[in-house]
Amino acid sequence: MKISIIGTGYVGLVTGTCLAETGNDVLCFDVDERKVQRLLSGDVPIYEEGLPPLIARNVLAARLVFTNDISHAVHHGELIFIAVGTPAGDDGRADLQHVLAAARDIGRYMHDSKVVVAKSTVPVGTGIKLRAVIEEELATRRGSNLAVGVHLSIVSNPEFLKQGTGIADFMQPDRIVLGSEPGAAGQYARDLMRRMYAPFNRDHDRTIHMSLEAAEFTKYAANAMLATRISFMNELANLAEKVGVDIEQVRCGLVADPRIGNSFLQAGAGYGGSCFPKDLQALVHTAAAHGQRLHLLEAVRVVNDAQKLRLVDKIVGHFGEDLHGRRFGIWGLAFKPGTDDMREAPSRIIIQALLMRGAEVVAHDPVAIDEARMALAKDLDGHPDQAARLSFNGQALEAADNCDALVILTDWDAFKNPDFDALKARLREPLIFDGRNLYDPSIRAKGIDYRAFGR
Repeated sequence: MKISIIGTGYVGLVTGTCLAETGNDVLCFDVDERKVQRLLSGDVPIYEEGLPPLIARNVLAARLVFTNDISHAVHHGELIFIAVGTPAGDDGRADLQHVLAAARDIGRYMHDSKVVVAKSTVPVGTGIKLRAVIEEELATRRGSNLAVGVHLSIVSNPEFLKQGTGIADFMQPDRIVLGSEPGAAGQYARDLMRRMYAPFNRDHDRTIHMSLEAAEFTKYAANAMLATRISFMNELANLAEKVGVDIEQVRCGLVADPRIGNSFLQAGAGYGGSCFPKDLQALVHTAAAHGQRLHLLEAVRVVNDAQKLRLVDKIVGHFGEDLHGRRFGIWGLAFKPGTDDMREAPSRIIIQALLMRGAEVVAHDPVAIDEARMALAKDLDGHPDQAARLSFNGQALEAADNCDALVILTDWDAFKNPDFDALKARLREPLIFDGRNLYDPSIRAKGIDYRAFGR
């Protein structure tokens, strides 16, 4: 099948590459000519394990092509995926300017039947807007809506990719949500999407069919549930500390209940990334636009914002508010392991809080140092004194050299079983503030002062 992808961010690249891997003829478009040139030269602009060789293999097989020619992209695909960003606006609502711009381009250059698939995370009602925008462009070009025999179908096909495991999530999906329109347009789209997803449904059909609006809502509902579980566990961990309970023992008791399960119930320094924070805001904004408050989700966000600073409270509780002359090693900068994404990463808030109090910070991450350097440079713009006290080190143990404490902010596998004796020898004081509850409190028997959440 001929497929076009508009947008080569994380979702667009993973989607396009995986669809090429299953034998489709995929053309990926991006407005950023520099990014397209990087991709054409084999330089993948995001970190996702396994993605570069997969791209290279499909480019070599001529199943995957990159372009910044939008007319070529629209003409190419019988299926056109919109996979552009929907960042949060100042008021919290999802910014649809890039999604609607893609729709205008499709209407401007479309000349035969198309199924337009919204892969971007968008609010309820966006599918209807996409159709209206495309038809408006068609009417401007032709003086009428669609020509006889030319069909336009809109589909909502939300992504459920986890950064770090995106390829596996796409190739072995737990569900494929397809929202389509009623009538002939919807049936035409469902038939085409069924053909495209057939390789992923060979052992059993994972497809869940629903309305456009229900599919759009499902994506937000899923992220809201996961964010809620994280904030729920963090609230319990904070209480567990006060009542002298080990939250890990409580967690084990909880997750043994099959109604609860074990996903997203690890206490820590809070969630970040490109999805949960903005999607919660967008859902709360949608509710407000319809005269409703989502009290629970508003609280989830408040808890998460506060949780990012609870580790700072622990550090200040030990050293005092004035951290001048103190040096802290940071292990982990990305918002989660398996990615270099720094969007809404707790490390940004925590590092700024330490620098603001006069501390020196030496930061390490297995893959995110370059992204962190750029993100923190923006955060610290206008504070040259703070920026001067921040440095980066490519080696974990070296980042701990001569530090008053080690602070762990991302649960990379490489951090899970360190040489504690070597670590103690590097630190001025054998003190670990663990923002991800990586270690068992039994390491205190090694002479390490271990501070975590609810441990």
